[in-house]
Amino acid sequence: MARSGKSRDGAARMRRDFSWLAVLGVILVLAGLVGLVYTGVATLTSMLLFGWLLLIGGIIGLLHAVQARGTNYFWLGVVVSGLNIAAGVVVIRLPHAAAAALTMFAALLFLSAGIFRLVGSMVVRGPQFGWTLLLGVFDLLLGILVLGSWPSSSQYVIGCFISLSLLFDGLGLIATGFGGRRIVGLVAEERAAEPVQPD
Repeated sequence: MARSGKSRDGAARMRRDFSWLAVLGVILVLAGLVGLVYTGVATLTSMLLFGWLLLIGGIIGLLHAVQARGTNYFWLGVVVSGLNIAAGVVVIRLPHAAAAALTMFAALLFLSAGIFRLVGSMVVRGPQFGWTLLLGVFDLLLGILVLGSWPSSSQYVIGCFISLSLLFDGLGLIATGFGGRRIVGLVAEERAAEPVQPD
């Protein structure tokens, strides 16, 4: 009986954990939907958050480098931390310019990925030829679209990408949470149906 009580407690705890996972997913989905509606605000917010993360990470890295000043990696840590701090200050002070630079970088990445996928699919012609070709065309068109309307596209591209990422991550967490609760419930029902072995 004690074993059955422990198993019920464990199942209840796992169901509660999966419920919290689903709640986190709902929050991410809501944040993603709000970000898709207000892409300009999402872009600016993400740039400021990115800048503060760089700045705080640089300060922590600098403190760590000072503590380890007797090691061979002291100057490397100081240089990397200094670069992080400088980049964080620039991004915080000029978030629109940082968004424009990151949008240009993203567009170039999409263009290069699209070209490589198109060429690779034509040369290799493997079993995934159609999907690789389609992804290459999609990447190429997305890169051309973003680059063609740059720098005005920098006001919404980063926010749109981050909002879509939040949306799909949230949907994944919701599916995992509800699926996990269902599986735990099925396993608990099967265990409850088993005859209890005497100790």
